[in-house]
Amino acid sequence: MTLLNKDMTLCISLSARPSNNGTRFHNHLYEALGLNWIYKAFAPTDLAQAIAGVRGLGIRGCAISMPYKEDVIALVDRMDASATAIASVNTIVNDDGVLSAYNTDYSAIAQLIERNALDPASSVLLRGSGGMAKATAAAFRDAGFGRVTIVARNEGAGRDLADLYGFSWRPEAGAANADVLVNVTPIGMAGGAEERAMSFSAEAVDAAAVVFDVVALPAETPLIAAGRAAGKTVITGTEVATLQALEQFVLYTGIHPSAEQVRAAEAFMRAGN
Repeated sequence: MTLLNKDMTLCISLSARPSNNGTRFHNHLYEALGLNWIYKAFAPTDLAQAIAGVRGLGIRGCAISMPYKEDVIALVDRMDASATAIASVNTIVNDDGVLSAYNTDYSAIAQLIERNALDPASSVLLRGSGGMAKATAAAFRDAGFGRVTIVARNEGAGRDLADLYGFSWRPEAGAANADVLVNVTPIGMAGGAEERAMSFSAEAVDAAAVVFDVVALPAETPLIAAGRAAGKTVITGTEVATLQALEQFVLYTGIHPSAEQVRAAEAFMRAGN
């Protein structure tokens, strides 16, 4: 194990409820590749001050999680097309004090839609209206899905997201069913007020073909557990976390790990949940 030293390159993550996913994934790859780097997760008390610290301390990379994906836009210097297209940021790269923002969530979701051969003719219930929901909705739209309903209690945000991609909106899932259920809210997240709750009803799970939860902690959320028990195709938040973290790793380091190295880092990440 590399000992802490003054020459180490630091990368961090900022989240209201940090997990060890990114920490374990990135640090495992640093060790495997012999890089004098270290990754640490933080829960900032002041986002602007935290981003100023990224710039002032020369922190190389910064992952951005809920609920900061939109608020951070005003604090960076330039927006990559991946972030501009959906007005949401999950990655910041610091080049000598110039902060560039990216979004690797979108590509992760797009890869999982393709990898699981989801049918664009399927109906979709997508619960959420924040920055991650924007990335998810954009990926479904770009994959050819048109029968998508945004479920969001916040009418303004929900309608805006639905209108942005030509989808419909409803405030609650209620008795609605769909072929694909997608949770992009903190419901089911460990440590939250609703960690034991499901974002969709058991009846909706039974009627669905695919259950997709972007929550990565725990790896088996109540929704994913229900989907598995019902024999559905499930797509987990840890899969999203791996794909988006890998793209972040490449942005930070310029190094493309081998498939074997990525699998080992993913296994190490999962073992920490």
